[in-house]
Amino acid sequence: MKILVTGAAGFIGYHLVEKLLNENHEVIGLDNINDYYEVSLKYNRLNQLGIDKKEAEKYHTLTKSNIYNDSFKFIRMNLEDKQELFLLFENEKFDVVCNLAAQAGVRYSIENPDVYIQSNIVGFLNILEVSRSFKIKHLVYASSSSVYGANIKIPFEVEDRVDNPVSLYAATKKSNELMAHTYSHLYKIPTTGLRFFTVYGPWGRPDMAPILFARAISKNKPINVFNYGKMERDFTYIDDIVESVKRVLEKPVTERELYKLYNIGNGSPIKLLDFIEEIESNLGVKSKKNMMPIQQGDVERTWADVSELQKDYNYSPKVDVKTGVKQFIDWFKNYE
Repeated sequence: MKILVTGAAGFIGYHLVEKLLNENHEVIGLDNINDYYEVSLKYNRLNQLGIDKKEAEKYHTLTKSNIYNDSFKFIRMNLEDKQELFLLFENEKFDVVCNLAAQAGVRYSIENPDVYIQSNIVGFLNILEVSRSFKIKHLVYASSSSVYGANIKIPFEVEDRVDNPVSLYAATKKSNELMAHTYSHLYKIPTTGLRFFTVYGPWGRPDMAPILFARAISKNKPINVFNYGKMERDFTYIDDIVESVKRVLEKPVTERELYKLYNIGNGSPIKLLDFIEEIESNLGVKSKKNMMPIQQGDVERTWADVSELQKDYNYSPKVDVKTGVKQFIDWFKNYE
């Protein structure tokens, strides 16, 4: 298939592009390479895919990979730029679209709400519009476990009501699900929203706990442990995430309803202090901890019910936290 992956210079986007190329799909990657976190990491990910930094810096120019040749091209673009987006769809004739582009970060959304509305709402509306206009066979998009917000019942099931977001980021992701539902209903576009649970692994985001912890512990600096360590997360290794997304993208939407949501998580929460212990063990350093109260916009526990993913795509996440953290730290030592 010919697949558009937006957010291709991001953590999940980069790994997904690599996976799809290895499965012989033709991929076009799109990213605006914003500076929410260090852009050097984004350019380094693209470099792994054969895209030179000088070429990647140019806006609205398709650049061919020097590793994958015609199978992979990259374009720098903002999803808010509707005219350029329509032009790209007109020229490239995509079969399916995987929209991973979004302004990420829960706490950043409290400080910079405007960016989230532009990227996550306006940008996503444009994706829906081009998908409708060019009759895309399937639109798969990133939602987030943060939509569950202040829900107390666990594990989180896709049928649960999600009316209690505790950050603007979560509210934009819930909005994406509602918008996709409307387009599926009105225009019969198959859409699938993927609620990702705490993703970690090589090439991960430096604003997230695993890299923050690894950097601080390796330099013998203290780490901030929120809610005094009483946190649990459904840590999900990147390979399990991309395998799930690939299966959803590849399988034609014929045997299920047009609009669907899935949790993509490990299906078992890990205590934050146990996760930190795994990092310490692999670095061979004991951490110094600043025990702190819970942050605004944060939740105490996440836990994904992944039974729908198992039923429809015959997939259950396979990488346990011991294996995942080891592989992440091996990469971290090499990269940093």
